[in-house]
Amino acid sequence: MDNIIVGLDIGTTKVCAVVAGTDQHGRLNILGVGSVPSEGLNRGVIAHIEKTIKTIRAAVDEARAQSGVDIRSVIVGIAGDHIQSFQSRGVISISGPDHEITQADIDRLIEDTKHVALPSDRKIIHVIPQEFIIDGQDGVFDPLGMSGVRMEVNVHIITGAVTAAENIFKCVTRAGLVVQDMVLEPLASSYAVLNDDEKEVGVVLVDVGGGTTDLAVFEERTIRHTAVIGVAGKKVTDDIRKGLGILTEQAERLKREHGFAYLPAVVDNEPIILPGVGGREPLAIDKRLLAQIIQPRMEEIFEIVALEIRRSGYSRHLSAGVVLTGGGALIKGTAELAREVLGMPVKIGVPTGFAGGLVKEIEHPAYATAVGLVYHCLRYHDGSNIQGAESEGGKSKWKFGKSNILAKMRSWFDEL
Repeated sequence: MDNIIVGLDIGTTKVCAVVAGTDQHGRLNILGVGSVPSEGLNRGVIAHIEKTIKTIRAAVDEARAQSGVDIRSVIVGIAGDHIQSFQSRGVISISGPDHEITQADIDRLIEDTKHVALPSDRKIIHVIPQEFIIDGQDGVFDPLGMSGVRMEVNVHIITGAVTAAENIFKCVTRAGLVVQDMVLEPLASSYAVLNDDEKEVGVVLVDVGGGTTDLAVFEERTIRHTAVIGVAGKKVTDDIRKGLGILTEQAERLKREHGFAYLPAVVDNEPIILPGVGGREPLAIDKRLLAQIIQPRMEEIFEIVALEIRRSGYSRHLSAGVVLTGGGALIKGTAELAREVLGMPVKIGVPTGFAGGLVKEIEHPAYATAVGLVYHCLRYHDGSNIQGAESEGGKSKWKFGKSNILAKMRSWFDEL
């Protein structure tokens, strides 16, 4: 293996580490997977530092044991309902002798788009170009090497709370690892489950996780709108727990094994027998009753998704419809319900495109974000051996171009 890359998805219900290596042709082999139940997070945001550190260590140790790789650095995801996005624009003049656009000009233009007024508690996580305009000619997606005097760009800017990013950074560092990069989770998931054709004709990725539902709208191969919704699978579990008066663990198992998100999909209404709490009589639960508890919450999630799609302005440009992923998408009947609420084609997306390794273990919607973080690294980083990164006082010395948040972080957190 030439490169070893580790994606770390710190979720509300699970922490997952995926170890992957690339061969000489740049194809991905899955070497190890570590997944442990999460503690210390609430709606995608860290709420308890020590518990989070413990679960990160446990997931990484499991992945290390399975892969035999000494894991020292990770690409980590960021989500939570503090994430916000908006459109911006930048403009520069091309001053070279022959007016040829260089990479330095593109970098300078992207930097110009960041000069927006933000509250002191928010920072930019990603700047994603939508299209470039050269001397009034729009629709340019790669201006490198073109000639022009004036270059403009429309960008999609994603921002997050400084404290949320700082807490992720702190937990990963205290778990003995170096943060190579921090990536928005719906953006990461898109690399794992969407193909270029879907992104070109227009598609919505909906990642139903434990604490948050992440959404990303793509059209003409570019991300057009992102949103993070603070209602997801954990709320469904809470509804079952309260509605039936059972333990959280029982509610979670009921949801996974017997739950339906769409009442018409229930064909076998056999009662489910649960052991009674504290020596009480066993409890018989009707499958249709369970579906009647799950469906309203899942409907709420998809109604908010529908609002976000309308907000994006791209609802008429989504020929590929919706791709559902994340652990919450595994509740039976979810695709049928989404199809009814959203009124467009829906399919379940699983991570694909591996050359070998633990392929069967990883082809699962719940691993979309962790695998996507690996793909993000493969796409945007410089191809050197990731696990060989030097660190100095917990800080990475690596330099990356397009989406490196670490250089920015050093100015955010004085103490790091």
